[in-house]
Amino acid sequence: MKIGIYGQFYHENSEIYIQMLLDILQKKEFEVFIEKEFLGIINHNQEITKNFSELSTFTTLDSSFDVFFSIGGDGTLLKAVTFVQDLGIPIVGINTGRLGFLATIQKEEMAQSLNQILNGEYSISERTVLTVETDSDDGQMIPLNFALNEVAVNRRNTTSMIKVETLVDNRYLTSYWSDGLIVATPTGSTGYSLSCGGPVIEPNTRGLVLTPIAAHNLTARPLVVPDSAVISLKISGREDTFLLSLDSRIATIQNETWIHIKKAHFSIRLLQLNEDSFIKTIRKKLLWGRTSAINKIFELLGFPFTFQPTNNKIFQRLLMNRDK
Repeated sequence: MKIGIYGQFYHENSEIYIQMLLDILQKKEFEVFIEKEFLGIINHNQEITKNFSELSTFTTLDSSFDVFFSIGGDGTLLKAVTFVQDLGIPIVGINTGRLGFLATIQKEEMAQSLNQILNGEYSISERTVLTVETDSDDGQMIPLNFALNEVAVNRRNTTSMIKVETLVDNRYLTSYWSDGLIVATPTGSTGYSLSCGGPVIEPNTRGLVLTPIAAHNLTARPLVVPDSAVISLKISGREDTFLLSLDSRIATIQNETWIHIKKAHFSIRLLQLNEDSFIKTIRKKLLWGRTSAINKIFELLGFPFTFQPTNNKIFQRLLMNRDK
């Protein structure tokens, strides 16, 4: 089995799990390749006691790889996607970060999860990818022209709004006066879009969501459209340019440029253990249906009771009256 690995050291104790992953894969005698810069960081990290300098490296991938490991957080996995691109290599996300909607394998469960993968106890989740075209050929576009999470347009100046003229399949929808607009995939619906009030969308849903960013209009709401739709945007404002981002890769675009956002011809393949599911992930990450987190807050605030669905009205009254 030919395996590629990319990772980052942004989080505490990451080096422990990176060394554990490499040890496990070497014992299995797999053909392991590590991204060149990442291997350099590994070999200069004083917390990693073993020297892995003999391992092969890569700067780009090809279709001969069987699986690609991303070890870090969701941001690391989005970076891993830029290596895989349209090659169809399954990506395994090991979460050493915080939330981990995309990197769903927890670092503490890595050894067990790797055994499940080797035993074939997994499925492949095909994730929609977006791509962008413009009516200008002046070289403004981002070289890696695709996004797994979202395409977003944002104002450059923090003191003035922009107008985002929006068409769906060449039919006029509206003009958003706002800080910007997000066009998110179902995968990206739990990211930037969610923080701006967008809905959570199950990854198998064949849709995209348009989420305005701080719209200056009380009636502006997120809109879900089919993923076959082409979203066309034209931005105008006081500044001469605006920002276009694809999963946080940013380009500066001239005002009045039409940009056309549509589903790409390829998908990103995320490996998912059989015991995991999107529903399980959001319940865990968003604390849905769990009162333990609320009760922990009660404990910190010194409230003399625990939260139950039957006493939530008492809780609301208490919060309203506690400072009186």
